[in-house]
Amino acid sequence: MITEMRRGRHANLSIFVPHIGCPHKCSFCNQNTITGQTFIPHSKDVIDTCEKAISDGVDISNTEIAFFGGSFTAIPRSYMLELLEPAKKYVDKGFKGIRLSTRPDAINEEILSILKSYGVTTIELGAQSMFDDVLELNERGHTSEDVENASHLIKQHGFNLGLQMMLGLYGSTPEKDYETALKIAGLEPREVRIYPTVVLKDTKLGELYTEGKYKTYGLSEAVELSAKLLDLFEGRGITVIKLGLHSSTDVESSMLGGIYHPAFRELCESVRARNKMEKLMGNGASYTFTVRPDYLSKALGHKKSNIEYFRSKGIEVTIKAEPSQTENILIKE
Repeated sequence: MITEMRRGRHANLSIFVPHIGCPHKCSFCNQNTITGQTFIPHSKDVIDTCEKAISDGVDISNTEIAFFGGSFTAIPRSYMLELLEPAKKYVDKGFKGIRLSTRPDAINEEILSILKSYGVTTIELGAQSMFDDVLELNERGHTSEDVENASHLIKQHGFNLGLQMMLGLYGSTPEKDYETALKIAGLEPREVRIYPTVVLKDTKLGELYTEGKYKTYGLSEAVELSAKLLDLFEGRGITVIKLGLHSSTDVESSMLGGIYHPAFRELCESVRARNKMEKLMGNGASYTFTVRPDYLSKALGHKKSNIEYFRSKGIEVTIKAEPSQTENILIKE
């Protein structure tokens, strides 16, 4: 599967290694539901995937071969090398590099030396929270210090660092989530993923949710918080490459509750635009804004939600796209 990223034309060629190498089953995890994958790939599958990308005309010079779905550096060493060996051959043929996701406590000097020798370029760590009580309640099996130590090692060895966080975990609060984002930003990753917690069947969170012992944020609260996190990360030059779980019938059929919307990022971008417009307003009853053409949908809001939001406050807003404009939003006098 090819997934485009938000940094230029970069893309991932995703190969899922579902729930292999994870020493813990975290409270929220039902990996097969999240990825929609149960198939276990082997070296031939890596070769076939790369060959198909080449035959499809993919720009391999901007594409990383990405191993997702489990804790890649915690899988049996022989299996890890079985996957890395063919991937390295395709890096030598022109792919940009190799990306993988893993646990913070599955990183050390030896592992990083091996990964470097096989052409790995980007390592994503599942931090999830930077509060040890939240990590313990959700049975992560690592500490915030593990996240910090692994992040520093990864950067020292010259890899691109990605960090993943979750919103609304058991025992967390919006304040803790924002503080987690601040601590993650302080580690200076190149990119982050933000995953609002979805409560799935056959998980510890699912049991707690069903028993009434756990309740996560409402959608609007999560959207407002995520809009602030986008401002925080992008304001520090950190790319948010994913915000919300991808739209999936597997997730939708297995979820019990939590924070989910198939257009979650669009909702967050709409709120960001709305906040910017509010800051430009005075005490008037009508305003006209001009925006870049590619920013028009964000300014209008998901299904024109921003127009309706201001109208509910007795304010009429007109939003026009102007091709010559370079700034996102300007108020028109």
